[in-house]
Amino acid sequence: MKEKLTYLQPYAISLLRIVAGYMIMFHGLDKVFGLFGGKVPLASLMGIGGLIELLAGLLIMIGLGTRLASFILSGQMAVAYVMFHGLAGNIFLPSVNKGELAALYAFVFLLFVFTGSGVLGLDNFLSKNKSL
Repeated sequence: MKEKLTYLQPYAISLLRIVAGYMIMFHGLDKVFGLFGGKVPLASLMGIGGLIELLAGLLIMIGLGTRLASFILSGQMAVAYVMFHGLAGNIFLPSVNKGELAALYAFVFLLFVFTGSGVLGLDNFLSKNKSL
């Protein structure tokens, strides 16, 4: 069974990248433009975080500059976990401090630092075209 599914791994990574980028991009859209009632001042820590989520999320979603954008977002989510969740409760229990999403995002984006965009990313497409 393992051998039968291995060829789908790059597509699974691409799908996870697209969905994670899409979801974090909407966190940024909400903070920057208040699409869902969550607008924050852009000159604040949350506002800067929203801009990073919006721009890096878009880049990750389309698979352009995936490793760098993922590195930045992974770090941002780790800091968000510690600052807004870990220090507010028990740092080792995300279900208690409500930091599951930030912790999960931190590790998902860290995965993309090492895997890249997968086969369906612009990074992959552009690197193939350079050899032509």
